[in-house]
Amino acid sequence: MEFFTLNDGNKIPAVGFGTFQIPADGSTYKAVKKALELGIRHIDTAAAYFNEAEVGRAVKDSGVRRDEVWITSKLWLQDYKYAEAQKGIDISLKKLGTDYVDMYLLHQPYGEVTEAWAALEEAKKAGKIRSIGVSNMTPKLWQQYVPQFSSMPAVNQVEFNPFFQQKELRKLLAPHDVKIEAWAPLGQGSMSLLTHPEIVKLAAKYGKDAGQVILRFEYQEGIITFPKSVHEARIKSNKEIFDFALTEAEMDALRALDTDKGIHDPDRPGVKEMLLGAFDVHAND
Repeated sequence: MEFFTLNDGNKIPAVGFGTFQIPADGSTYKAVKKALELGIRHIDTAAAYFNEAEVGRAVKDSGVRRDEVWITSKLWLQDYKYAEAQKGIDISLKKLGTDYVDMYLLHQPYGEVTEAWAALEEAKKAGKIRSIGVSNMTPKLWQQYVPQFSSMPAVNQVEFNPFFQQKELRKLLAPHDVKIEAWAPLGQGSMSLLTHPEIVKLAAKYGKDAGQVILRFEYQEGIITFPKSVHEARIKSNKEIFDFALTEAEMDALRALDTDKGIHDPDRPGVKEMLLGAFDVHAND
């Protein structure tokens, strides 16, 4: 497994395993346990995924030492007030069955963002979190909130794939060495992406599948990825991207696929209000 070094000095596995939309009916437990069995050492979850407990059980039952697994979770909007954020962090730790998480993020950039960030900073100082970051921050939202923070996020987890390469955002983050983590690194299974002639051509050249070419491109761009799958063969193939390398000309060809458009626009009117009232993450606590 390859690693990236974050701006706080911590080393994060470059490729992980995402659990978004995997149900907490035993499916998350099975998928995470299989990912760990296959050598994945980076698991991404969130309070709003409602599967932290299954992730925690899978890590515990995997036989892999806790300090060898990078666990990321995220605070949901309803817990952004300072006191609620403190409680929300502790609830995540309890559900995960661990006394610390490797990364904790602000899941959405709305509401009492600065209060929530202060709670993350405090929890980091207390040893409950190793690295802290944000998610879904566009350049506009980054410039609105981050100047108010007393410390720099280690990552910004956003939509990223060859069709949406976040070039403006990357220019903004680069001077601070803030890493981008990609959600939807494979375009959420977009067939137009996975069957694009340029990607198919490279897959044939290197004896890889389209997903592996895309993930290799993202790795060479310095992007942290955590593709999601419940299928063993796909989980295995998604980590097998370190035995080949794309040339600079091939990288340029894939950079040229950027459309600067994604499936989610955090700046769009109404998104903030929709997410603030989306659901209650503590309904079943």
